[in-house]
Amino acid sequence: MTMRRALLLMVLLAFAAPLFAQAPGAGQADTKWIWITSGFSMAIASAGCGIAQAKAVAAAAEAMGRNPGAAAAIRFALVLGLVLIESLALYTLVIIFAKVVA
Repeated sequence: MTMRRALLLMVLLAFAAPLFAQAPGAGQADTKWIWITSGFSMAIASAGCGIAQAKAVAAAAEAMGRNPGAAAAIRFALVLGLVLIESLALYTLVIIFAKVVA
């Protein structure tokens, strides 16, 4: 990206930011959508976590079957990966809780 394009992009973004500003209290009437969208976002996050965990466990089981000597290292990597995958759902839940309660 040339310097001229980067400068043009920064100027456009700087001028576009006030266009998305909202008056105080303007979005108060549409609070019912928070409940619906939070349910969809939690469902999507849970589905993504479920698919990722299934793939991780399947890959770890296959790796341990191919190389039983490295089972301890594979198990450690599996548990660490599962913790990081599950944190996606937990972060989503915390964000949803903060948005719905607030």
